[in-house]
Amino acid sequence: MQRFETYLEANLPSVETFHPHYNEALSAMLLAGGKRFRPMLLLSVVEAYEPLLFESALAPALALEFLHTYSLIHDDLPAMDDAPLRRGFETLHVTYDDATAILAGDALNTEAFYHIAKAALRDDVKIKLVELLARDGGTYGMVLGQSIDLHFENIPLSLEQVKVLHRNKTAKLIATSLLMGAVIVGLEKSKQEALYAFGIDLGLLFQIQDDIIDETHTEEEAGKTTGNDGDKNSFVNLIGLEKTVEEAEALAKHLEEEFVQFDDALQKGLGDIVGKYLYRHR
Repeated sequence: MQRFETYLEANLPSVETFHPHYNEALSAMLLAGGKRFRPMLLLSVVEAYEPLLFESALAPALALEFLHTYSLIHDDLPAMDDAPLRRGFETLHVTYDDATAILAGDALNTEAFYHIAKAALRDDVKIKLVELLARDGGTYGMVLGQSIDLHFENIPLSLEQVKVLHRNKTAKLIATSLLMGAVIVGLEKSKQEALYAFGIDLGLLFQIQDDIIDETHTEEEAGKTTGNDGDKNSFVNLIGLEKTVEEAEALAKHLEEEFVQFDDALQKGLGDIVGKYLYRHR
């Protein structure tokens, strides 16, 4: 984790400009902290199989954090969730204005792919990483999920539709974090597919647990705006808190069964970061 944080701080986007707060706006949400869940998944896969590639993998790991952070900045905008707090700090549109937040998000989105392009990896690997991140972080994944989420506010969806929503909005970027790590170390196709499938389920569990936090934690405890899902198709709104907890427990049990099918290297590499989500219900 510290190696990633050091790399992040050394590679914050920065340009020479007379703009009074451009660079600060680009860096603010990155420096505000966060779980670093997605980059840690990628780096854990690389560390498990090819530790010598760890340094080269820091660039795509940071690209994941750039793209994820852009999505949070835009998600918090008045046109979307209108949230004043993120990672324990004011959101960018509150600190500055809507335009600054939109442009900072745009910049971090493109910076993600720029950073992959400059990574010390083979060109064919970098092209595949760009493909995966663009696919699951954009049209066919996160953006689709966000679009469904916003369009169907105040319109109840079925449980399966809510799962489709969150597989796209949240789970696919988590799954592709694992897959990108697998691509970097050259895992065989079957292992890549198994990791991606595991990541989809893990991402769905991550979202269900986030819904529970939104219902049961204060803003100070969560470090972000809570109680803001009243009109949304969250699991809690659809099936209630008790059944949402049961859903989380069942999915965690299923993930445990999937996890023990992985080889020892991967179980050891992912054990710490994945374990706190799998065993949170106990």
